[in-house]
Amino acid sequence: MSADVLAVALGRNGRLDPAEPGTGGPAGNAQLTAWTGLLLLVLAVAELVTLLDVRGLISWHIGIGALLVPPALLKTGSTGWRIARFYLGNEPYVQAGPPPLPLRMLGPLVVAFTLAVLASGVVLALVGPDGSRHVLVQSFGQRIDWLSLHQGAFAAWAVVTGLHVLARLVSALQLTVLPGARRNQVAGLHRRGVALAVTVAVAAMSAALLLGVSGDWRAHDLRGHGPPPARDAPGP
Repeated sequence: MSADVLAVALGRNGRLDPAEPGTGGPAGNAQLTAWTGLLLLVLAVAELVTLLDVRGLISWHIGIGALLVPPALLKTGSTGWRIARFYLGNEPYVQAGPPPLPLRMLGPLVVAFTLAVLASGVVLALVGPDGSRHVLVQSFGQRIDWLSLHQGAFAAWAVVTGLHVLARLVSALQLTVLPGARRNQVAGLHRRGVALAVTVAVAAMSAALLLGVSGDWRAHDLRGHGPPPARDAPGP
């Protein structure tokens, strides 16, 4: 781990995000990203707990997975906004500067695999147990279906997101809940609160809708995640 990344991980990176009127500028953006990241972390931990008994907790697994989607999109949007403003030469964002290079390289992987695991999870909930084994790609004797795609995306997500959390957790806590956080001194607090509240409301509605169309999973034996019996297997 480079010295710059270690400094970020320990909350000692020394980067000062300028606070601007209105939305708060880079400081407001950093706070929105940090709060959204903490919300995602709590939900992700809850989702991981459901893996201890996916069969028995399948409703929770699907529901929490759906809850993750809107916050993930919000965090992608807030970080994407910061990147765009920096590379377009917006002075406050240029002044704040970019994160260390290893974290800049890790960020797109976190986004890509997060969206991949969530998107494939939503598709799985919609197509049901039978559709989950529909072959998407078959090459050299290997079958890739929706379930294996979801599992592969999850494995990659777990690695890159674990590294991301190690590097970013302390600084996120410093921006939000730890003593000395500047959250009440940065303009745009109300807007950030509304954005988070709307995100939570949309997440709740998404979970309710997805649970409503995923009843087949709750009646399906998921032990071992093996292929369904031949009579239930979807056609190639």
